[in-house]
Amino acid sequence: MNAPHLIVLSVPGLRRGDIDRAKTPTLFAWANRGAIAELTPTFPCVTSCVQASMFTGSPPARHGVIANGFFDRERRAVAFWVGKNDVVTGEPVWDAMRARRSGLTSAVWHAQNIKGASADYIVTPAPIHEADGSTKPWCYSKPGGLYEEMLATLGHFPLQHYWGPHSNIESTKWILRAAVWLIEKHRPNFHWIYVPHLDYAGQKFGPDSSQAGAALGELDKALAEFAAAVAESSIGKVVKYLVTGEYALTPVRGVVYPNRILREAGLLDVRECNGTELIDFESSQAFAMVDHQFAHLILRHPTKSIAERVAGLFRARKGVVDVCAGEERTRMEMNHPRSGDVILVAEDDHWFAYYWWLQDRTAPPFARTVDIHQKPGYDPVELFFDPATRGIPLNAELVRGSHGVPATAPRHRSVILSSAPLPKFDTAASLRDVNVKRISLALMGCLDA
Repeated sequence: MNAPHLIVLSVPGLRRGDIDRAKTPTLFAWANRGAIAELTPTFPCVTSCVQASMFTGSPPARHGVIANGFFDRERRAVAFWVGKNDVVTGEPVWDAMRARRSGLTSAVWHAQNIKGASADYIVTPAPIHEADGSTKPWCYSKPGGLYEEMLATLGHFPLQHYWGPHSNIESTKWILRAAVWLIEKHRPNFHWIYVPHLDYAGQKFGPDSSQAGAALGELDKALAEFAAAVAESSIGKVVKYLVTGEYALTPVRGVVYPNRILREAGLLDVRECNGTELIDFESSQAFAMVDHQFAHLILRHPTKSIAERVAGLFRARKGVVDVCAGEERTRMEMNHPRSGDVILVAEDDHWFAYYWWLQDRTAPPFARTVDIHQKPGYDPVELFFDPATRGIPLNAELVRGSHGVPATAPRHRSVILSSAPLPKFDTAASLRDVNVKRISLALMGCLDA
């Protein structure tokens, strides 16, 4: 049997309705040759969680990735975008593939929580933070020295175009060019490639904006160039493509500030530092680790009475649709030791901002910078730039698109499409992100779907 070759493209914000002969001819052609269906992401519908669900074929309650960040209860510290694979529990698709057909190799590009994973080839951002405060672009790579080898041909990964006010198609193009480079050098059988481009305009301007439509066209053109380069390679005649939308964004018109609500209730404490305010994690009775449209509320003493008191602050509050405390988290498949003691879900036209300060002058310095690690929550306002301060604005109302709520309606679903027919594939079936592992194995000839 010939060695199989599969390229999985993981695309945040891609929806079934985006696939169109005129708007996305490349994606449309693949789907027309193979199959297409809606895909339901598992809550929480955010990047790290969905990717882990796709890799392992299991939900967050089992694989343990409960957000894009975690709270270490012993250290009393929040860590967002940790990057390390040891936070993921379960057999990843590349291990399952090798177990069924020895000798198959795999490559993973820019996935979350991937450093130290068992894939044969890995490249993912790992910028170097210098002592003077500057940031040097760099990537973690496996095997060691792989990224250095790529530099002569590709140059540095354009980190400034991957996240922040200058985010654009150049980061996606670099990732795709790098994948072609690896195909020419090492011919991995399996690629899993994160393609970030649709996330930017969808959050800044809304998923149905003209800017989001233009981004969709840019993405499809980049994929056409990628496919043309792959077609010229040694795997060009046998490669298959599988495209998965990680989640769908919804338009938002309002924002909720859980940490300010907890502070006003006397449950969140702050400490002053050079005229600014930081959360005092040691003394706070409760604080919120927010992530797009959901939040983990961490309680210092998670008794039932305190949990109910905290939950009561958010029930019936505008912009909040669901509040789960204690064992109630089971119905969300989020009853995991890493989960918050209370979990909030926003209305899908609202999102949660991490802000705790009551006056902008007391906001910590990192609030006005692109700093994905110090903030105890995801901050989409980092996509904007304030010329007056030459930094990130402190106006959460700027955001126009978000995601993360449970996928209970068609507008919350993404898409899955393949350039090849799938065994026993029913386009009317209800597919979830946890099915992507099985589908990938089937396309690799490692499993009957």
